[in-house]
Formats: sequence, structure tokens, C-alpha cells
Amino acid sequence: MMNRYLSASLALCSFAVMLSAVSAESARADDLAGSRPNIILVMTDDQGMGDLSCMGNKVLRTPNIDRFYQMSTRFTDFHVSPTCAPTRSSIFSGRHEFRNGVTHTIKERERMALSTTTFPQLLRKSGYETGIFGKWHLGDEDEYQPYNRGFSEVFIHGAGGIGQAYEGSCADFPPNRENEGKYFDNVILHNDTIVQTEGFCTDVFFQAALGWVKKQHEAKTPFFAYVSTNAPHGPMLAPEKYKKRFADLGWDASTQGRYGMIENIDDNFGVLMQKLDEWKLWDNTLVIFMTDNGQAGRSGKLNGKRTPMYTAGFKTGKGSPWEGGTHVPAFWRWKGKLGEGVDIPALTAHIDLYKTFCELTGSEIPSDIQPIDGRSLLPLLKDPDADWADRNLFVHVGRWEKGADPNDSKFKSCAVRSQRWRFVNNKELYDISADPHEKQDVAAEHPEVVAEMRKAYDQWWSETVPLMVNEDAPYSAEHPQGVRYERQLKERGIPKWTPPTL
Repeated sequence: MMNRYLSASLALCSFAVMLSAVSAESARADDLAGSRPNIILVMTDDQGMGDLSCMGNKVLRTPNIDRFYQMSTRFTDFHVSPTCAPTRSSIFSGRHEFRNGVTHTIKERERMALSTTTFPQLLRKSGYETGIFGKWHLGDEDEYQPYNRGFSEVFIHGAGGIGQAYEGSCADFPPNRENEGKYFDNVILHNDTIVQTEGFCTDVFFQAALGWVKKQHEAKTPFFAYVSTNAPHGPMLAPEKYKKRFADLGWDASTQGRYGMIENIDDNFGVLMQKLDEWKLWDNTLVIFMTDNGQAGRSGKLNGKRTPMYTAGFKTGKGSPWEGGTHVPAFWRWKGKLGEGVDIPALTAHIDLYKTFCELTGSEIPSDIQPIDGRSLLPLLKDPDADWADRNLFVHVGRWEKGADPNDSKFKSCAVRSQRWRFVNNKELYDISADPHEKQDVAAEHPEVVAEMRKAYDQWWSETVPLMVNEDAPYSAEHPQGVRYERQLKERGIPKWTPPTL
């Protein structure tokens, strides 16, 4: 008799636990929209799927990001653009970069159309503070700068990379261009003042970001922090202590610099995690780690011999219309709200961040702004197995010559990606579900898929070409950041930046 009662009690207890778990899941699903978390988006430059030890790299050591990976919900089929300014344009506009006039990374074609309303602008309207730390790369002229595109805190270098300069308006500040070290002791635009920093660029960007995050936390103000590192973009420069291990292994100087930058990023990400622990911010903060395009470094010299780097199996990287050009890591953690160690296999992309962030923060998207190509990811964040309608993502590397007719490059370095298929350069078809690394072209076996994707691409292209508003833009006669620097130097000098106390 006692055993029967005990069994019944245990059954009731198990049922209660099950109901509690269901209720918790339901509550989690219901309270995401409008829950107004803080958001920290960390996006590195030119780091690919093969550049993390949690993705299988046996040479690199990235223990902090690996630990974050274990604690995260991971979008395992997440895509961006093939190069950097295009990806950034898509994130901040919610639509394909060509539809914002961004068809290159230079030549006045990296400037995000002024008609675009960014999601930081909408977050500001709903009471958020918004900060950018590192790389902007969507226009160096004043009207294109992040302080005019929705950011309340700005801490950036110029151009697409520290020390870069090109014909037209795209150029970093003169001292960064003249500095042989380039990534050390840079001058940085901090809101309305150019300041002189000390130390390695990634360390400085994370320190500035964390100081600002601490300030918002203490003020109890919701925030969006965009930490956009210049590393590990070339030139391949890193602090000596980060290069030493790779030098000892026999890698060449370039690989030492690139892998050293990545391990430095990992250390800084570890400091970020430590501070979120210390400030007890995990419960109301969504943290995202991702990269801006496919892997840039694909080989190096090991003991003098050309040696492939680990690429997670992808046959191409940055600047490619194949899978390796756009498929990137995307790890999301929000303690207590998102599952830990959960994979979401649905086809997702950078264009989806816009609606997702607006829905999370309760920021209204006006009906009269640019059409949004992306979707909200909340259904998948609530339930990784939620229904997710198939769709086409359109890829084009762009970068045709200035003044050329875009139509002449319509089928050069392009792709259409659905959940199952990738159609490349108007001729190659890959079944990604069975062949994720694109080893076998199956176009001849699936002519109906080829025809369907060609039709979709033709329609997308015809709708998009008229929106390429920077194609005929004349080159600026000056480098705006150079003019700004020389004017401030003459009028009030360049003050030293005082790092925040963390």
C-alpha cells in the first residue's frame, strides 16, 4: 500500500515538474517581445568559421568564445554579405546592401544611402542609448557618420580599416595612415573630438565599450553596444605576446599576426564576460558574437612551407559568392531567456537583426521608411523548431569598376541561397543539405530548381538596380577625416584619451 501511494505521489510530482517546465517555456516565449533587454553586438572583421577552436581549429586557442559558444543559442546557418561595408549596411538597414547604394567597400560606394533609417535611430526614440566602438565603414563624410545615423556614443576609426586611404572620401585619420605600427596608439574619433589613444586597437575598443556599458548600467539606462573590431583584418599586426606562440610553432609573420589578433579578441571577449558577471548584467542583456564575412586568411607558411589554414571545410572565404563567403558564426546568449547549447538550423541572415532588435526593444518601425527584407528572429528564439518559411537570400560580391554598367556584372560573383540550395554564378547548383561544402555541382540533375532560382534572381536584380544610388557619385576632392584632424590640431590640439575605470 505504501509503495502504491509513493508511486502516485512521484507521478504527481513528475507531472507538476513537467507542467512547470511547460509554463516556464511558455513564459519565456511570451516575454521576449518588448522585454527591452540591453544588447551587445560584437562583430569581428574577416574572421570566419574556421577561426575558432570551438569550430574545430586545432592551432588557435579561443577558450572564452568557446565557453560562450557552449552557453549560447547558435544559428548554424547564418549568412552575411561577402565583404565588410555591405554586411554593415544590411545590418543597419534590414535589407540588401545594394538597396542602400553600397556596392563596394570604397569609391564612394561604401556610403549607406541617406534615405535609410537605421535601427539605432528607432532604438533612440524608444529610450535606448546606442554606442559604436571600432569600425563604422558606411561613409566618412559628416552626414554619413554614425552620430548622424542613430548613435549617441561614437568611438571609431575612419575608412574601412585603420590606416587605410583611397581616392575619394574614404580615408582614416592622417596619423593612423603614417604610423608604421598602424594598430597601436591610434587617433580615434570620440563623439566630436579626435583623441590620442595608447595601446593595441582591440584592447582600446573593448575598454571604451565596457566603460560606456558600465556607465549605462549605473544610470539604469537600456543600451545597444556595437563592438566592431578592426581585427583580424590585414595588415596582420598583433602585440608581441600574442604572436610568440605561433612564432615558436614555426608560422610566418603574417600568420603570427592574424592568429595573434584572434587570440587577443578572445581575451577581450573574456574580459567582457567577466565584467557582465561582476555587474550582474547577464539576466537582462542579450550578447551576440558574429563576424562580418567569410574567412580572409586561408593559408600561411609553416616552417617555410605553404600550409592551408583550417577553414571548417569551406572551399572559399571572404569576397566569394560560394558558401564560405557568407556563412559565419552567430552565437546568442541571454541568460534565462535563451537555451544554452541550442542549435537553430533555419536559414537566417544579417538582414534579420533589424526587425529582431526592434521587436525585442519595443521600438516601432514606421511605415514610411525603407522596405525591410529581413524577418524577426523571435519565433526561432522562442522555439528553435518553429515553422520558418523558406526564402531566397541574394548574394553579390559587387565591386565592378566605377562608372561601369552594373548590368554587365549581373551574373559575376553572385548567388541565390535557399534553405536547401545554393545557385552560384547563374550556372552552378549545390544541395547544401547534403553537400554543405559544395563539392558536387548538381545543376544538370535539377533543371527545375535552376529555372526557379534564375527567375527569382532576375526579378530581384531588376528591382534592385535602380536603388544603387552611389554608382555615379563623383569622388570627393578631400578626405573628410583628414580635414577634421588638421582643423582640430590647429584649433585645439589632439587630447589624450583617458581610459575609463572598469
